[in-house]
Order: sequence, then C-alpha cells, then structure tokens
Amino acid sequence: MLFIFDMGGVVTNTAFYINDICENLNISEENFYDYIKNKKDTENDLFSMLTTGKISTNEFWKEFQKKSQKVIETDYFYAMFHPVVNEDVKNIILDLKRKNRVVCGTNTIESHYLNHMQNGDYSIFNQTYASNKMGVKKPDIKFWEIILKAEKSVASNTFFIDDKKENCEAANKIGIKTFNYKNSEELYQEIKEWI
Repeated sequence: MLFIFDMGGVVTNTAFYINDICENLNISEENFYDYIKNKKDTENDLFSMLTTGKISTNEFWKEFQKKSQKVIETDYFYAMFHPVVNEDVKNIILDLKRKNRVVCGTNTIESHYLNHMQNGDYSIFNQTYASNKMGVKKPDIKFWEIILKAEKSVASNTFFIDDKKENCEAANKIGIKTFNYKNSEELYQEIKEWI
C-alpha cells in the first residue's frame, strides 16, 4: 500500500499565522489578502503562483512591496514559520514504513519547504512531493496523478491523509482511499490493519 501524508495540519502543526506578518507590516489581514489574491484569476494570484513554484519567494515579496508600498526587508514566510512535529503521527508513519511505502504530498511554498528541510521534517518519509516543486497543488487531480506515476502505484492501492476535506474529496474522485485527519487516535484506528 502507498500512503500519502499531508504535512501541515497532519504531521506538523501549521505554526504559521498571517496575522503575525500583518502585525509586523502594520496592515490588516484584509489588506494582506487584497495584495496577494486575484479574485478574477485564483490560479494566477501571487500566493497560488508561489505555491506552485511559478514565482520565487523573492519575486513574491517584490510584487507584494509594489502593491502594498511597504518596505520588505525579510522573508516573513520563513522568519515566522515554526512548525512542531506531531510525535504520535510521526510514530504512525515510522510503523507504516516497515511494510509500506510512505510519502509526503504537500501544498507548500519555497520558504516553508526549506524550513522543513532544515528541520529534517521530511526525513521520516520515503519521498516528498511538494507543490512548489511539482508545479501543481491540491486539490488539482494532477497532483495525485504525478505521485501515482512516480511511485508506480494505482489509486486503488493508495491511501491519502489530509486535514482538508476538499483535498480528500478530490483524491477520492480518482479512487484513492482517503482519511480526513482530525487526530492521531482516529488515524491509528483507520490504518492499523497496515501496520
């Protein structure tokens, strides 16, 4: 069985709050989102392009600076990101790896990806598939198709765990078994037959 785990909200707490950035920049959250979102073209707004690796972190902050008229001297996405590993979920992953292939499938941005790499958070997985490296993000079906092809697996032999319901629903549409993560106890009950 191939297991695909989301990272933030499952393996680690998200530990990233836009309000911290807004406080540092002295702007409202509403203003922050106005600067980075494109209501007419959500696939090509600044944050979506950052999440799929179409723009770099530096390019993101340059555009943000132009729109906000704020002087940006640091990568706030990196500086204010402090994820903490859920040890119970980590232990479940390590147990699963004894008999199964276990990978990470995550929507992320360059700054958070680097932070996780430096912390060794991805090292518990056999492989990591990150949206900013893949050029596509969940819930786009292509996200799982790329992973299935790379892993030489089929949907019916794959189990996906994510804290976002819409991502689970999308993966389920192509035949992947899914679990909408709430806590490690429920997760263990759901997957214990493969441990």
